[in-house]
Amino acid sequence: MAEPNWLIWARELQGISQTGLTYAKDPFDKERYEMLRTLAAKMMAEGSGLPAAKIETIFQEHSGYATPKLEVRVGVFDKDGRILMVREVLDQNKWTVPGGWSDVNLTAADCAAKEVWEETGYTVRITKLAMALDRATQGHQPPEAFSVTKLFFLGELTGGTPTTSIETSEVRFFAHDEIPEDLSTGRILPHQIERLFAHHATPALPTEFD
Repeated sequence: MAEPNWLIWARELQGISQTGLTYAKDPFDKERYEMLRTLAAKMMAEGSGLPAAKIETIFQEHSGYATPKLEVRVGVFDKDGRILMVREVLDQNKWTVPGGWSDVNLTAADCAAKEVWEETGYTVRITKLAMALDRATQGHQPPEAFSVTKLFFLGELTGGTPTTSIETSEVRFFAHDEIPEDLSTGRILPHQIERLFAHHATPALPTEFD
């Protein structure tokens, strides 16, 4: 599902304004970039139905050169070839593979292993980067205000026991033909789960990217 034009354009305007405000020296240029940020917020508000003031406040919290946010997700499989999934509390207890935003001062692989531990109680060794995908190209819902790069890793179980967290309400392994339908589609999509199974079955597959 393609993202709506209003979102693409508003996101691009926000990125231009954020980068411009970072490097502009002339006060009149800064004022123009602030006006551009306001316009981006109004455009996003018109399409999303959210208050423009709230969106602009979110935009104001971001500074520096505008780059995509980085998200990590992990496909962890048990000895029977089942994939580890969790119920996401913040998304009506819908199912996803473990993951979250990447943290500073940690590598992407370190973040991936940390997310698995925090959300499931299992320890893993990250073995492969299976996919590096732009969220906007994948059909995730709801759409994101900012650009996001999603990194999908494979992880090998090394220990631990299933344990829920403040983020997760259930931890379970699912066979290929048992994947639940109520997925947290902002985090994971059926075709991405399919590709994780494929990479687990054939570790020599090259990393996929767009």
